[in-house]
Amino acid sequence: MDALRDWELSKTFDSTSGEVRWDRLGDPSAPSVVLLHGTPFSSYVWRSIARAFAVHHQVFVWDMPGYGASAKFEGQDVSLAAQGRVFTELLDHWGLSEPLVVAHDFGGAVSLRAHLLHGARYRRLALVDPVALAPWGSPFFRLVGEHFKVFEQLPPNLHHALVREYISSASSPGLQPAVLDRLVEPWLGDHGQRAFYRQIAQADQRFTDEIQGDYGSIALPVLVCWGEDDRWIPVARAHELAGRIPAAELRVLPGAGHLVQEDTPAELTAALLSFLT
Repeated sequence: MDALRDWELSKTFDSTSGEVRWDRLGDPSAPSVVLLHGTPFSSYVWRSIARAFAVHHQVFVWDMPGYGASAKFEGQDVSLAAQGRVFTELLDHWGLSEPLVVAHDFGGAVSLRAHLLHGARYRRLALVDPVALAPWGSPFFRLVGEHFKVFEQLPPNLHHALVREYISSASSPGLQPAVLDRLVEPWLGDHGQRAFYRQIAQADQRFTDEIQGDYGSIALPVLVCWGEDDRWIPVARAHELAGRIPAAELRVLPGAGHLVQEDTPAELTAALLSFLT
C-alpha cells in the first residue's frame, strides 16, 4: 500500500498548455528514457517499470496537461496536437536530444506527432498499445465525445461509477482496488469531472490521420508491444502498425489487456529492456 501511495511528481514546467508535473529517477549520467502515459491515465501507471529502468537509466516521467497532477482548467487545449507540442517543449527543457522513448496509448500518438511533425529525435521508440491507426476509440469513448456537455452534468456518484467501470475495462485480469482508486482519483470532484470529459471531447481522430501516412518514413528502431486481450484497441492493429513501420519489431503479450503495465508488468519490463538496451 505504501508503494501505491508513494508516487509524487516533484518538479514543474510551464508549458503552452499549462503547468506540467514531472520528475526523474536514476543516475543523471546514464542513458535517458522518457515514459509517456495514455488516457485516462497518468505517469502513475509507469511507477513500477520506471523504478526498474532507473537501475541502469535516467528515467523521465510526466503527467500531460489535463491529466494526473498537471494543470486542469476551463478552455485548456489538451488535444493530441497540443500534447505533441508540449512533449517537444519538454525534451528541449530537459536537454534531451535523442532519448529512448516508451509511449502507451494516447502517448503513442503524442510521441509520433512530436517525431514526425516537430522534429523530435529518439534513439529508439517503443509503442505500447498505442493510439496510432484510425478508427480508434471505443463506442463509449465516441458517445462521450459527441455528448460531453451532457456527461459533464452527471451527478457525482454516477460519474464516479462510470469512470471506475471505464478504467476497469482497460485491464484483462482486473485491477487491484487500491490501484483502481488511484487511477480514478484525478477525475473526481467538479474540477476533475469537467477535465475528464474535456480530454475526451478533444480526442479528434484527425490528429492521427495527419501522420498515419508517414509511418513508412520512420527510420529509427521501433518496438510495437501489445496486450493480446486488449478490448480497447484490438491486437489486429498491432500487426497492421508493425507492418507500416520499416523493420519494426512486434511483441504480443498473452494475458494482458490494454493496461499492460498493470496486467503483465514483468513481461512488459523484460520486453522493453531487451529492446532498449
